[in-house]
Amino acid sequence: MKKLGGYIAIIGIATIVLPYLNLQLRFLGWIDNWGETVAWAIKIGLIVIGAALFFMGGSNAKPAPKETTNVE
Repeated sequence: MKKLGGYIAIIGIATIVLPYLNLQLRFLGWIDNWGETVAWAIKIGLIVIGAALFFMGGSNAKPAPKETTNVE
């Protein structure tokens, strides 16, 4: 989930930054048809949901095995 959240957040940031460079993500171009307020809500929602998934996702590192000692 951490990787997916990161990708969603990056897409949300890209949808905000790219129009200033006269670029647009093709698969998210339709959100501008609903008006400026709705488009901004969707863009900010992508960032918030992506960040939430990123921070709620656990780390991918596996815990180290515990050492056992034989006390004789």
